[in-house]
Amino acid sequence: MTPDQAAPAVPLTAPVAAAPGERVKPDMRLLGLLALGHLVIDTNQGSLPAILPFLRTALDLSYAATGTIVLMANVTSSLTQPLFGYLADRTARRWLLPLSVLLSSIGIALTGLAPSYGMVLVLVLISGFGVAAFHPEGYRTATRVAGDRKATGLSVFSTGGNIGISIGPPLITALIVGFGLPGSLGLLVPGVLVAGLLMVALPWLSAPPAPRVQGTAVSAPRTMVGAMMLLILVVTLRSWTQLGLTTFVPFYYLDVLGGDPRMIGTLLFVFLGAGALGTLVAGPIADRIGMRRYVVSVFLLATPIAIAFLLARGLLIFILLGALGFVLVSTFTVSVVLGQAYMPRNPGMASGLIVGFAIGAGGLGVTVLGWVADHVGLQSALWISALMPLAGFVAALFLPEPRRA
Repeated sequence: MTPDQAAPAVPLTAPVAAAPGERVKPDMRLLGLLALGHLVIDTNQGSLPAILPFLRTALDLSYAATGTIVLMANVTSSLTQPLFGYLADRTARRWLLPLSVLLSSIGIALTGLAPSYGMVLVLVLISGFGVAAFHPEGYRTATRVAGDRKATGLSVFSTGGNIGISIGPPLITALIVGFGLPGSLGLLVPGVLVAGLLMVALPWLSAPPAPRVQGTAVSAPRTMVGAMMLLILVVTLRSWTQLGLTTFVPFYYLDVLGGDPRMIGTLLFVFLGAGALGTLVAGPIADRIGMRRYVVSVFLLATPIAIAFLLARGLLIFILLGALGFVLVSTFTVSVVLGQAYMPRNPGMASGLIVGFAIGAGGLGVTVLGWVADHVGLQSALWISALMPLAGFVAALFLPEPRRA
């Protein structure tokens, strides 16, 4: 599976008819709808960890069996995304947008009714494929309707997903606490509604871009393979940091700081909610100063904030954790846009490599951090996470500027 050099490019400048010098604005209605679909998809994805304790009790599962559920979800939802991206670049499949929202919702909603462990794995597989199919096609479509301001447009799309990740756990917990495990069926409601909206909007989402006015055609640059590989490394390091913090900060708050267990949800919401806000703010800034410069600057800023968080106490830890989430997660959308700039003929595959493969590979680093926490100490694992953005900064310094036609 290699990039298709003969595919038509999605250039950094907008592929629509416009007078010379006129900037093409994002289609905010279509971007908003795509962001809503992204919200539902990532709400489903973010709900799984919160369901696991209830499933473990109901089905009498071991920790190893519970971990296999997570592994199944990660493999299907993350590591297969480059394949869906490759297919999206060969032929536009906008119908995948409503179908994937529906599949992910059905899979996760029926999990609470699963009569056996095997059926749980099947349903997680279905939901995971829905998640994997949505992201490359969603990012490719969002890029097309974003006009000239790619980072701004994709920040709107990505913010929907980040909000979904943050509200998924409290939403599914409230449903299950209120109605028992069958309460997971409540996730069908937004899934069916948003899938219906996306189906209605398919003619507009599938419409080909208008031709450029004469004299404004773009000859697309070729794929920058080395730059893309380096960017995958940078995103992997960022993902390792983010997942390490979300996994071990709750234990640090309880076991080291002696915090109130009832504040764990608030702690994670502060981190992830600030990250969603950072994603929205990052787009216009990156469009103004440049995507590469933004990524480099943010990685340099993340490590001092992370170190300050580990040294802080009291209310200050919430403030610093929010600042760290705002800064660190804000690179998410910009990395996708930069990846598409490195692979202008294969934006779907670029999105799959960044959103799926690189983030999924970064998640494997949490296993290493878990070993460190068990054998060296929890704080050692957190200090590694805090210093990881420094490695990302060094790697990001070698990222080249995208080629222009």
